[in-house]
Amino acid sequence: MYTKHARLRLVTFIMTAFMLGCNEFMVVGILSDIANSYQVSLSSIGILVTAFALVYAISTPILTTLTSHWNRRTVLLSLIVIFFLSNTLTEIAPTLGWLFFARIVTALVVGTIITLVNLYVSITTSLDERPMAMAWVGAGFSIASVVGVPMGSAIASWISWHASFWMVSGLTVIVFALLFWLTPSEKPEVTGSVAEQLALLKDPKILVGIGITVATLSFQYSFYTYIRNLIHSVLQFNITSLNWLLFLMGVMSILGNQIAGMVAKNNGTKKLPYVYILMIIFAMLLGVSLNNQITGVIVLAILCTLVIIYGTTIQLGFMDEAAKNYPQSIALATSLISIFANLGISLGSFSASTTVKYLDLTSVGYVSAVYGVIALVLSIVLSRMMSKEEI
Repeated sequence: MYTKHARLRLVTFIMTAFMLGCNEFMVVGILSDIANSYQVSLSSIGILVTAFALVYAISTPILTTLTSHWNRRTVLLSLIVIFFLSNTLTEIAPTLGWLFFARIVTALVVGTIITLVNLYVSITTSLDERPMAMAWVGAGFSIASVVGVPMGSAIASWISWHASFWMVSGLTVIVFALLFWLTPSEKPEVTGSVAEQLALLKDPKILVGIGITVATLSFQYSFYTYIRNLIHSVLQFNITSLNWLLFLMGVMSILGNQIAGMVAKNNGTKKLPYVYILMIIFAMLLGVSLNNQITGVIVLAILCTLVIIYGTTIQLGFMDEAAKNYPQSIALATSLISIFANLGISLGSFSASTTVKYLDLTSVGYVSAVYGVIALVLSIVLSRMMSKEEI
């Protein structure tokens, strides 16, 4: 059971994930306001989102590896300060150039911050509590993805887009104070050179886990890239209903995080193949289900739930493998999902756009199913690898 101190620390870690998620997702809802503010085209501002994701993916493994020899508490608190400064600069950026600079600096640090948060969740909770604790931190991001866009839009309408980032800066001050108080001073850890840390990436189980991550995110974004179009254009829901249904999809993602924790807690590696079988079935049903509003929404909601379930099991698998065989690489192991999820998102988005170009929107589910089969095969391979170790 959690003590009051441990419970507050976990809430702080969830708040940190929520804060980082809001900073990332709010931008989508206020792009037009930012463009009007700087009197530039929407496409010029849209590059902000692409640049943020690219810098995030590239910088996370580099910064995580380079800082692995340093005291984690010091690194975490220092990065939170940098995040606060860059977020605040975003609010007051006098020119578009300064705005881009602020967003790039923010992208440089957020991946390593969430990596360190997950690492602290791992080392400050018991083995029984760890799966659900990590699932709740993941839920912090999911909650931000649900409320970040509409909240940013609402604040921009009521006050200004600057106020959205002022809110995040205020939350950052609170989070910093709580982390300063609650984050424990760590014991000396095993460290190694960059080459020694990268040895983790030669491990067969790690490589299979990376493959599962890429395949799963490719599965998700093969249909999720055009989820607005599926709901609005294919299912013929109006804009008001669209927003509520997107909110529903976000809620289903949060539910998926909680299921992920329960699955990971009960020999998740052996259960993942069954999850992927369900994903393949519902992906194949998607095209037919879109002939009716009710069945279309139900299948989309189920898919949004299922695609989240793999995460906690794979994340814990990465960390456990590093702890046993690559103790110098545990921080890198914690960042792998963040890194390779972006590769999967890019691949899934490309597959979706190519499908829509040559076929139609109702065909995206079949493309998802192909990635689902790849993930299923890899999950079976991983399950057998883990079973051999248990013998």
